Amino acid sequence: MDASELRTKSAPEIKQELLELLRAQFSLRMQVATQQTSKTSELGKLRKNIARIHTIQRENELKAVKK
Repeated sequence: MDASELRTKSAPEIKQELLELLRAQFSLRMQVATQQTSKTSELGKLRKNIARIHTIQRENELKAVKK
């Protein structure tokens, strides 16, 4: 997911997207731990997307304080 796509979303939509990614990360982590999948590279992609969402949320917080 692009940061530009996230910036167009509202705060509740961003929060929902974050929850979905966290659930997907947990699920994938369990699959890797039990050796049910070999998609270990997906974990890194999920982590980066989660970090991207946290960054956008922080930007929005700073914009709100600045106004």
